[in-house]
Amino acid sequence: MPAITRTPTTDMEVTSIRLERSLKEQLKNLAGNQGYQALIRDVLWKYVQHQSGDYLPSFSRSDIRASMEATAEQEERCALTGKTIRPHEPMLLGLTITGEMVPLSIESMAG
Repeated sequence: MPAITRTPTTDMEVTSIRLERSLKEQLKNLAGNQGYQALIRDVLWKYVQHQSGDYLPSFSRSDIRASMEATAEQEERCALTGKTIRPHEPMLLGLTITGEMVPLSIESMAG
């Protein structure tokens, strides 16, 4: 993924968002020293990049612990190569070292 430019907080716009108290506490726990607002910004930037097509894979083959055969039900992007996987095309689901399930093209795990 392209590096997200860090903007000083003094140059950011203040935006109010309402979150459930339990969600805010979970975000604080996950964020640790980073701070939950920075975590929210990171999550939003990743979502925007993925939706806009600017997404570049952030995983390598060594991050994949296991894979299983699957069929794409909708368009996906390979988490290793960024290659488009079309609906009804064979693919793999990869379990990452962080416990995420990510779409993989067949070619990305060959060899």
